[in-house]
Amino acid sequence: MMTCESSEKTWTPTAIQERIRQLGQWFHNMDLRGVRTAPNHFLGDYPAFKWRNFENAIPSDLHERSVLDIGCNAGFYSIEMKKRGADRVVGIDFDEVYLEQARFAAEVNELDIEFRELSVYDVGALGEKFDVVIFMGVLYHLRHPLLALDLIREHVVKDLIVFQSMQRGSDRIFETAADYPFEEKEIFNDQDFPCAYFIEKKYSKDPTNWWIPNRSCAEAMLRSAGFKIVGHPEDEVYICKADPEYRESGAVYPAGREMNS
Repeated sequence: MMTCESSEKTWTPTAIQERIRQLGQWFHNMDLRGVRTAPNHFLGDYPAFKWRNFENAIPSDLHERSVLDIGCNAGFYSIEMKKRGADRVVGIDFDEVYLEQARFAAEVNELDIEFRELSVYDVGALGEKFDVVIFMGVLYHLRHPLLALDLIREHVVKDLIVFQSMQRGSDRIFETAADYPFEEKEIFNDQDFPCAYFIEKKYSKDPTNWWIPNRSCAEAMLRSAGFKIVGHPEDEVYICKADPEYRESGAVYPAGREMNS
């Protein structure tokens, strides 16, 4: 566990640029005192341009609130949450290179943010729930995406979660019936039916893209994990709250949890 606190070091543009280079390839194209971390990013001003599409859906004043950023990468969203006054921001990622980038970006911005090397499957180890949880750009990189949502709901979401996943296939909503007879097959040929596409090899040259849902599937997974969708401010972004009426229905949980036999 490491905390990024204000540093006495004076970061000149030249020093920032050199440190950016030392930290390898960046996926977050961030502006660090006028120096871009990924000036040739294939998505351009990412993730800032995406953030601008839904920033108004998150409270502008986060004083007295805690934030957890799951899959924080280089810390763009962690930094934005701290800029909104969050008392405590924790960013987790399994990639130490990304965490080093995040620590550096927070230091340059003189922000106190805690970054930890931790998998989404191990969020229970944090031992606390957070007022705001950010879970963006992670789901489709997971071999067990619904388990991850179950664990997040169980262990770390106190109130609000900001969710985003890449989506492919139909962007229309499909209203499923409560049940279907065993003989029903045609329904699965409907492109709007909730579906996640399994990537056996690579997608966009990335072997960690495993499951990519269509829109109906993404929303159904959120509901199934115990979240109520309260906002959809951007094509792939959802603002959700922990559903107080949610009842567990057979999801798989980690060893050690009491389960009915």
